[in-house]
Amino acid sequence: MGRLSAKQRKPYDLDSIIDVAVRVFLERGYDGSSLEDIARAAKITKSSIYYHVASKEELLSRGGGRAFDALLAVFDEPNATDGSACDRLRHVLRRTAEITVEKLPEVALLLRVRGNTPAERSVVERRRSFDHMIADIVIAAIREGSIRSDIDPRLTTRLIFGMLNSITEWYRPDGALTAADIADTVFKIIFDGLTLKPKSA
Repeated sequence: MGRLSAKQRKPYDLDSIIDVAVRVFLERGYDGSSLEDIARAAKITKSSIYYHVASKEELLSRGGGRAFDALLAVFDEPNATDGSACDRLRHVLRRTAEITVEKLPEVALLLRVRGNTPAERSVVERRRSFDHMIADIVIAAIREGSIRSDIDPRLTTRLIFGMLNSITEWYRPDGALTAADIADTVFKIIFDGLTLKPKSA
């Protein structure tokens, strides 16, 4: 099938190209994708992509940056900066669950990057920095006595995010669950547990 003519091609701006690039990276893997693949998926020429970005690496950085920017902005929200460490942790985890649903393709891309290239290693390092920021709040909550002290804070962070990250594997935007529904359930499991407390006599 030949490439579409200039009249037939849909005009693409940078955000639209990033949308396509994220989709292609998820379908083919970052290493297995080329700018030609992205151009083909967008039904534009490769030179049209170069008009907006310099490389495939820049598309990865910009695509991942959408998720990172949203996630890191949470730490500047009032409920993440004020109050007890436990309250701040509750807010950050709830918002992380919401953002994971709202920016599902971008978050999924962050999780699938393995660090095989400099661009991927940069994503992995930013991901680790985010994890450390969460772990620091867990440590603060332990020190203030608001959560149990017989757990390893970094292991706890990994386990919590194992649950949050799994959302990218099964969530469907056209399903019955909303971002708030998922955030509420994750929140209850983490902070309240699954078992019912016995009723007082």
